[in-house]
Amino acid sequence: MNLSEIAYRRVVVKLGTSVLTSGSRKLDKAHLVELARQMASLMKAGVEVVLCTSGAIAAGREHLGYPELPDTIASKQLLAAVGQSQLILAWSQLFSIYGLHVGQLLLTRADLHDRERYLNARDSLNALLAHGIIPIINENDAVATAEIKVGDNDNLSARAALLCDADILILLTDQKGLFDADPRKDPNAKLITQVDTIDDSLRMLAGGAVSGLGTGGMATKLEAADIARRAGVEVVIASGHHKDVIQKVVCSIPVGTHFTALENPLESRKQWILAGPATRGQLILDPGAVEAVTHKGRSLLSKGIADIKGQFQRGDTIELTDTHGKVCAKGMSRYSAKDLSLIAGKHSDSIESVLGYDYGDAVVHRNDMVVL
Repeated sequence: MNLSEIAYRRVVVKLGTSVLTSGSRKLDKAHLVELARQMASLMKAGVEVVLCTSGAIAAGREHLGYPELPDTIASKQLLAAVGQSQLILAWSQLFSIYGLHVGQLLLTRADLHDRERYLNARDSLNALLAHGIIPIINENDAVATAEIKVGDNDNLSARAALLCDADILILLTDQKGLFDADPRKDPNAKLITQVDTIDDSLRMLAGGAVSGLGTGGMATKLEAADIARRAGVEVVIASGHHKDVIQKVVCSIPVGTHFTALENPLESRKQWILAGPATRGQLILDPGAVEAVTHKGRSLLSKGIADIKGQFQRGDTIELTDTHGKVCAKGMSRYSAKDLSLIAGKHSDSIESVLGYDYGDAVVHRNDMVVL
């Protein structure tokens, strides 16, 4: 299809187990080829694609010949440990047909709740995208316990969309979208094409998983949509077997159920900074840095730091003040107080030589900063 009308430039695609298996007991390799083709064509057209894939446990069962195992967490972890390598191998082989590489990110909710681990995950994700590599995200089921439950990858994909500042989250399932009644029971059920408000009446329409192979149902997709849209990410729930579904969504061709975003993602993040944890320390800026941060919309660089107060870690919220103690901004520090004591006043080019590593030129990036 014609990709000249691309509406979104950074996309998270979540594939449910029912989509990957086409309702069978094993991965539908032919359909995986078709999904990979769509994503590869978008990558070639300049769209950045993040893939959040289910199917590790199903792949593990298939690879081991469908063993009879007790219904325990340990059994699911066993299947996930075996299946995860099979799943990533399948995607790697498929995307290599189109000359594309993949990179695997295995996460748990803890990685996204802890600010430093969150920033590390975000840096890894952005580095992969910057080099034209498709990040493939999955729950780290082999070591997770409570995380193996209904909705893991639906909610994980929503958080991945926030993590990488995606424009849109595409949740592909075995249903055409959200209906005004259960389409499995009511032949007159109609597809809801547009959702502007998620309320209790809408949640009542969402049912459970259909295939029995995955861990998520429509209710968890609605929950994921609510998370994403509150942070400014548009969401589409659609059938993973609709022809060219991923390309159509990215080109803003109506398909499935579309959820409008509530807020600009930058403003949402700034609200989190303002209402989030108490500040852990202060950076005192020289006059040039104060001017750059408050009036020119610049990030804070190490050279502009005159002094440091408090003990804080990478990812903590800190205050930025002038030399008279007036607070001019709040933001999330990309470096710890210990690191900053070594690089304060130095040029950004020297960070790696001083520390032996760097997390970028900015000490506090303008996207992670609220000017007061």
